[in-house]
Amino acid sequence: MEFEHISRIEQASRKGSGEILRLGVALIYVIGTMLFAARVADGENAIILAVAAVLGGYMAINIGANDVGNNIGPAVGARALSLGVALAIAAVFEAAGALIAGGEVIGTMRTGIFDTAQIVDREALIWSMLAALMGAGLFLNLATAFGAPVSTTHAIVGALLGAGVAAHGAHVVNWQVLVTVLVSWIVSPLIGGAVAAGFLYLIKRRILFQVDMVGAAIRTVPYLLAAMSFAFSSYLLMQGRARLLEIDLVDALGIGLAAGVVTFFVARPLVVRRGRSIANTRKSVNRLFTLPLIVAAALLSFAHGSNDVANAVGPLSAIVVELTDGGAMRSAEAPVPFWTMLVGALGICVGLALFGPRIVRTIGSEITELDQMRAFCVAMSAAVTVLIASALGLPVSSTHIAVGAVFGVGFLREYLVGNQARMIAGIKAHHPEADQEAIEAFIARFSAAGAMAKGEMLRELKEQSRQQLDPANFSKSERRQLRQVYREEVVKRSQIRRIASAWLITVPASAMFGSVMFFAIRGMMLDLPTP
Repeated sequence: MEFEHISRIEQASRKGSGEILRLGVALIYVIGTMLFAARVADGENAIILAVAAVLGGYMAINIGANDVGNNIGPAVGARALSLGVALAIAAVFEAAGALIAGGEVIGTMRTGIFDTAQIVDREALIWSMLAALMGAGLFLNLATAFGAPVSTTHAIVGALLGAGVAAHGAHVVNWQVLVTVLVSWIVSPLIGGAVAAGFLYLIKRRILFQVDMVGAAIRTVPYLLAAMSFAFSSYLLMQGRARLLEIDLVDALGIGLAAGVVTFFVARPLVVRRGRSIANTRKSVNRLFTLPLIVAAALLSFAHGSNDVANAVGPLSAIVVELTDGGAMRSAEAPVPFWTMLVGALGICVGLALFGPRIVRTIGSEITELDQMRAFCVAMSAAVTVLIASALGLPVSSTHIAVGAVFGVGFLREYLVGNQARMIAGIKAHHPEADQEAIEAFIARFSAAGAMAKGEMLRELKEQSRQQLDPANFSKSERRQLRQVYREEVVKRSQIRRIASAWLITVPASAMFGSVMFFAIRGMMLDLPTP
């Protein structure tokens, strides 16, 4: 018994040592950020900039821990990538997106939540930005600990709102931005779920519900890859347009269309060659989506890095601009120091590597079961949803899109499973009780038939049953079983409640943390009155 207790203690110690190691590495990064910021800053501003860099790095770590898993979680859950390889790919492309195309929304995050031009108190502005970074980081830290994927954009917006109201009053807040955040909470998961479910239904109808699945895949997959190329090309052009080039939505869609056409003609012979060497099974056809899924995960990481690095760098760069230019460049067009971008990019990578696997598991396997096809649909929904939202002028959240897409795929699967059960029950109900051989033979033919053939078989069966006086001579217990059609819960309801609750409290909780942190910072920074 004592040896058993010792073994349990050793296992707990190993788990605890892993947590300590991760915390230690994160602490080393934060300290390194502080020392670097103090070195590049002027003498009198060194302390404030060092503190700001620490909080910016802390916020970036939490972004990497909570938000990046949405991009690679489906690929890991579908077993297209191992966790280690997925983390490495995401880290590289997140950093590349942040450094190459990460300037588009930093100005908006820096000045869009509240109007800095109305703020006279320079110290209060700096303290409010520090408080926002600390408050949003704390909320994200808690959300990650509970395994709840939340929007880091909503978190920093809420924290800026709370800190801004506490520091300067409600009159400086841009309430229109807050309304768009609330709209995105509703719009993002609904559109993401609908788009992902639509793609999955198309794949099932055109490929999996066919007798010759390989032949159907050879005909359909090139079009899906062309659609993916179109969506991601347009998406990336829209994401990186401020830093790399000036382009509007119409031009981005035109270039994306050209990329899709080229992809179709390149991919078609490759898919034909690959299709000739695989078996006519669902598992084999699934492998055709592995490489596109990996590419999609990398491109989503790039786009995410270019967009969400602003959640950490926006307030940090506002502090830098305020200290170095004395508030003379309080505008969205003020230049962003490269070293602040580096803090955000590296922090996201550190957070992803150290703490990201928890959210990756939630997205990849704890909501619904994913394979390559389903994960491909989730990835496609992210790009397509952003394009739809851009065309309609609607704000969207990348986190809510990804989670909504996973739920959309799961609910479609649940509906199809229930529909299959209802059809089987109907087949049994239209055969006499004693004719079990006929029932089994019909179900075997029905399962092997394609989608069109299944519909025809059911229509013929119903027509035959109408010509019989008593087509279903089942006992009372058998009739009761037929009425209780089995509905498998493919989507875990507990995850719906947990994630929805986290989404609901993101803005108000972050705002509360931001305001509390502001009063704490002000209390520490103000001179104490002399007696």
